[in-house]
Amino acid sequence: MTLAASLAIIILAALIHASFQLSVSVLTLLSGHAIGRKNSHAKLLRLSGSFVFGTALVTLLLLSSIAFVLEAKMMMYPSHLFYWAVACGLLISLGLAVWLFYYRKDAGTTLWIPRSLARYLADRAKATRQSGEAFGLGATSVFAEFLFILGPLFVSALALQHLPYEWKLLGLLIYGVVSLSFVFVVFLLIGGGHNLSRIQKWREENKRFMQFAGGGGLIVLGFFAYIMEISSFTAGGSL
Repeated sequence: MTLAASLAIIILAALIHASFQLSVSVLTLLSGHAIGRKNSHAKLLRLSGSFVFGTALVTLLLLSSIAFVLEAKMMMYPSHLFYWAVACGLLISLGLAVWLFYYRKDAGTTLWIPRSLARYLADRAKATRQSGEAFGLGATSVFAEFLFILGPLFVSALALQHLPYEWKLLGLLIYGVVSLSFVFVVFLLIGGGHNLSRIQKWREENKRFMQFAGGGGLIVLGFFAYIMEISSFTAGGSL
């Protein structure tokens, strides 16, 4: 796989990751409760900034951990074709799941997660008053959506294996920045004093587009990875 193709896979996977909404939902809840308590703007920024930092750090740690495990496995079982076949199947399956299940049929932006987990996140967002708690809440929001972000993380970790050593850290950072772009934008809007109700209204109006884009992106990425890796292997007869 060429450098350009590897970077394209990482960027597309990160964009799909960015379309998922759980971290954004928890961030708006956290900020809404902070505003409701009439916290100062500086404290609002500290809480929301710590949340974003927790989200970013755990995302990067997950990607780097998956990449490390894959690298170790590939040294023992070097058939790249198997790993790419798993990635393609996972991406297409998750794409269909996003189309079918990501949003509940309720009004608003209610997500697929179990109601017990949703209540836990909502309660923690309401109770959070310290930066450390906000950091932990951001980390938890990433783990809570691991089922869906596993696909983008897995295929990006595979693409990282094809990058030259000096490009691997850059590829990791690119994924982190792009995958968290929506969270960063919401953070900047909150910091800029924009009304949370307008942000939430935009999310409600565009949720079906985000759902379609996320699911469709996973399916497209799955077929792209198939063409770049599995088809080329079949045609070329080499790993």
